[in-house]
Amino acid sequence: MDYRKMYFQLAAKVADAMDILSKAQEEGEVAFMNGEPFPELKVIATQEENRDSE
Repeated sequence: MDYRKMYFQLAAKVADAMDILSKAQEEGEVAFMNGEPFPELKVIATQEENRDSE
């Protein structure tokens, strides 16, 4: 078996998969920024604990 060829084929398929996932993430981010997918969602400010003072 030609392991070098198999390795490069695998690396190419992994790169393709990463490109597909990256594009899907970008499309999801754009869709989120352009719309209001959760109009009932409200942001609530909370006070963070200061752990250094303990």
